[in-house]
Amino acid sequence: MNSSPAITLIGMPGSGKSTLGVLLAKDLGLPFIDTDALLEEREGRSLQTLLDDEGLEAFRAKEAAAILSLLTHPAVIATGGSAIYTDSAMRHLRQFTTVVWLRVDIQILRERIADGSGRGIARSTNQSLEQLFNQREPLYAATADLVADIGQSSIQIAEQILLKRIKRLVS
Repeated sequence: MNSSPAITLIGMPGSGKSTLGVLLAKDLGLPFIDTDALLEEREGRSLQTLLDDEGLEAFRAKEAAAILSLLTHPAVIATGGSAIYTDSAMRHLRQFTTVVWLRVDIQILRERIADGSGRGIARSTNQSLEQLFNQREPLYAATADLVADIGQSSIQIAEQILLKRIKRLVS
């Protein structure tokens, strides 16, 4: 695990990466970077439009390029849910951040985002939220330095992550 104060949040869409990222950045006095917002800014269009116009593979390539463009200064970074598909992007983030997986139950995801249509979720045509969830879970698990189980409020989760992170860094 990296000992830098930087943190990368990974997880499914609707897991709370952006919400929690803002809270953690504030608590740690670090800048907040949302790679989905960065990608939309670079492309000048929404994630859903990018997916519709260029397809899944082009979307993932552009997402990886946005992540690889990040400098290695301390920040709290919330990635898009599909960032874990690109090894080079995840290796880059792991070099200068602690990667935290926001693990969330599928029922909570369904409540938060329904089926996710129109949200810009990078997935294959006709792939259900459950199929995507099952496909990504092992990738998140293999990538994360820390796991935070979602089920509490964002503030409680932020406290949990900070406490786990501090304990690991000092031990």
